[in-house]
Amino acid sequence: MSQRITINHREMSALRHPEKAHRPDNPIQRKPSWIRVKAPNHPVYHETRALMREANLVTVCEEAACPNIGECWSQRHATMMIMGEICTRACSFCNVTTGLPKALDTDEPRRVAEAVAKLGLKHVVITSVDRDDLADGGARHFAHVIQSIRAASPETTIEILTPDFLRKPGALEIVVEARPDVFNHNIETVPRLYPTIRPGARYYQSLRLLDGVKRLDPSIFTKSGLMLGLGEEKMEVWQVMDDFRVADVDFLTLGQYLQPSVKHAAVEKFVTPEEFDGYAAAARSKGFLQVSASPLTRSSYHADSDFAKLQAARNSRLKESL
Repeated sequence: MSQRITINHREMSALRHPEKAHRPDNPIQRKPSWIRVKAPNHPVYHETRALMREANLVTVCEEAACPNIGECWSQRHATMMIMGEICTRACSFCNVTTGLPKALDTDEPRRVAEAVAKLGLKHVVITSVDRDDLADGGARHFAHVIQSIRAASPETTIEILTPDFLRKPGALEIVVEARPDVFNHNIETVPRLYPTIRPGARYYQSLRLLDGVKRLDPSIFTKSGLMLGLGEEKMEVWQVMDDFRVADVDFLTLGQYLQPSVKHAAVEKFVTPEEFDGYAAAARSKGFLQVSASPLTRSSYHADSDFAKLQAARNSRLKESL
């Protein structure tokens, strides 16, 4: 006889997010058919999971409850989250635990590099929690991870997804000097929604960060993304696209926001695939080198193949300018 499994989202949230316990419940809506995914059961998925456990590594795939984990891990694509699993921010959309982080693990760069080599990755995405408790926001740790991967797997291209390094002078320069191939920092939502959705961040700090990468090293690809369905208006999304282009952002990602628990921000709308197509067409007309826009798009979803397309688009544009 099959058993029905009931998930208590209130209890789950209380364990991971005590800072959100005082908030009123936002009922979780049933997902439309275009968002549902199959449960992971591929043998390679379990191999990837075992390797992450063996190396004592944290992945954003698990911590952020990514809907694409089954597909990605079945292809040995795991996005590693460095500097621990506890974040100093309390964004209302995010499933990562908030609290006081532990001291940095100085052996983590070596373990990450070894895992990348064992997985045989052509392209890897490294992200992190926010570490406002550190003087450099974790910039040197990012640099050490990049350097370790270069030493262990020289052919692997490296994409990083960083915090905003708010009030961390010199942090951006440290990371850029390590020369990742792609520097990603997500804006997440439109400026009007920052006070409720991303209260610990500042929209224009994030824009300055992306612009600063290009000023320091124009050869590094820059990338940023937004979640849709949080109550944003179409004109606001278009304005963010324009702000990105002023900052010379190369790659735009747009995906559907999915509510982790009843204590998180509510889904105001499930954006249809057709609407995503419309946003993608608008973005391409604005001059982005690469656009990925769909309900299940996430920052590192298909990052390896997208990087190849990004390189090809830049080469094509350079040829056209000759």
